[in-house]
Amino acid sequence: MRKYHHVGIPTTTPQPGEIYLAKFKLYATDDTANPYGIQWMRYEPDCPLPDLVKTVAHVAFEVDDLAREIAGKEVIIQPNSPSPGVTVAFIVEDGAPIELMEFEK
Repeated sequence: MRKYHHVGIPTTTPQPGEIYLAKFKLYATDDTANPYGIQWMRYEPDCPLPDLVKTVAHVAFEVDDLAREIAGKEVIIQPNSPSPGVTVAFIVEDGAPIELMEFEK
């Protein structure tokens, strides 16, 4: 199963309600704060994430099996847990970054 979760949009403008994720050196808004899952992403100059993620909007999908979803794909951010109960990875599909999210059951 692949289910739409949110869209992450890079910005250089501070947004209301940003949360700072020190591990990734980025600010993000809460994608659940609006009915369409819009998440603004603002990156520190020394953010270690790939330039593609920092410059191109990404679509995020909830998946049942993250390992299966990334098998054979170009993985640009290896599986990691940005918050308790969720593991994410980023792949590239047709030149665009895609976030895949697996939630603990």
